[in-house]
Amino acid sequence: MIEMTLGQIAKVVGGRVINSLDSRVTSAVPVIDSRKAKEGTFFVAFDGNNNDGHEFINNAILNGAEFALVSKETQHPAILVSNVLESLTALAIHVRNQLTSLTVIGVTGSQGKTTTKDLLKHILSTQGEVVAPEASLNNEIGVPLLLLKCDLNSKYCVVEMGARHQGDIAYLANIAKPSIGLVLCVGKAHLGEFGSREVIAATKSELIQSLPKNGFAILGSYDELTPHMADNLEINRVIFGEKSTCQVRAADIEVREGRAHFDLVTRDGRAPVSLQLLGLHQISNALGAAAVSTVLGVPLEVIAAALSTAEVSSKWRMEIIEKDDLLLINDSYNANPESMAAALRTLALIAQERGGLSWAFLGKMHELGASSTAEHQEIGRLVTEIGIDHLVSVGTEDYLSGITQDELAEGETQLHYFSTRDEALSMVENFTKGDVVLVKASRAEELNLLTDSLLNLWAGAE
Repeated sequence: MIEMTLGQIAKVVGGRVINSLDSRVTSAVPVIDSRKAKEGTFFVAFDGNNNDGHEFINNAILNGAEFALVSKETQHPAILVSNVLESLTALAIHVRNQLTSLTVIGVTGSQGKTTTKDLLKHILSTQGEVVAPEASLNNEIGVPLLLLKCDLNSKYCVVEMGARHQGDIAYLANIAKPSIGLVLCVGKAHLGEFGSREVIAATKSELIQSLPKNGFAILGSYDELTPHMADNLEINRVIFGEKSTCQVRAADIEVREGRAHFDLVTRDGRAPVSLQLLGLHQISNALGAAAVSTVLGVPLEVIAAALSTAEVSSKWRMEIIEKDDLLLINDSYNANPESMAAALRTLALIAQERGGLSWAFLGKMHELGASSTAEHQEIGRLVTEIGIDHLVSVGTEDYLSGITQDELAEGETQLHYFSTRDEALSMVENFTKGDVVLVKASRAEELNLLTDSLLNLWAGAE
């Protein structure tokens, strides 16, 4: 954060300093977990539905926090306010307004936000200091926390922007004030919340509508709605994708060991890229990051080299774990129909290359509303169409209910259903060396725990 006195902060947030001097100078960054408090931080005490952060102020101070932002009296150094979230947001807006040389890039889309954010951070770190979330801090709490990590040395800030309702992204954009907005795609994630893809598109486009006149809209060409988000707006537009008409595109795509190799084509020329990330769907994420970097003037060769060395840094997203000749793909962080289909196609490709059996352990996809059953059934049919050897459905039978006997007879997919993660572990005894296992579901299903158990059992069996 920029250097301020406690008195200055109190004035910005409409509070008062207690148990400390107004003149005390700080550049501390906020934390909301007292266990992560250390020297150079301040503790934000949210009074939530399940936990009251005020009960952990003492722990935070003992761990090194300089002061706390509170809405209740405390004996520790603090700034007392009426509403902690509103005050944190006001402070973030103030700091953002002071950092006039900071370039903020907003990233949104139905899938790929976090991976694209990681790629963009990897590329831009070659040019200067980059602030980006380590996790998906993409809501009304996470975005202010992220912005308050910026200081006068920060050159770029990459902000993920998620939404549960219309207006959410507009709210976040008002705080972050991005000059570049990247929209990856409009899919079916959170369809249950929004009701239609058109409403989802309108919500994602709030990022583009928030851009200043000299701003840049970076738009994917992977659906029919995203490319038109800048229509009738007085801003610059860059379209990325795999079509020859795209300003930033991938050409001569090949797949080796489940990873994409292609030529990155921009206005500056052409350079080879060999992604370390798993799956063809990573091409769109790479192109989105490349398009932003191109606009920012990063040399083409630097972009291509960075994309070719970037690895997964966020947990449980197409994470590859190999143990005793068994390859497991842990993609248990989240799931929607588009990301599920992409992961399954990747599984099929890798299993074909390795020569082993393919296993898809799939849990429920959440927030699909009235179309939930149909979307699960469609994924189940895709499994049989692309030749996955074993579909292991955990906690829902919807994946299996849409597969007809004729479809089963035509393919070689074997279907398995288990009501719990523990029951599904029995499949380990059927694994053989060379097999490839995918574990994927919405995060609430906690299939990351299944991943750990599968690997432990396999290691024990070996």
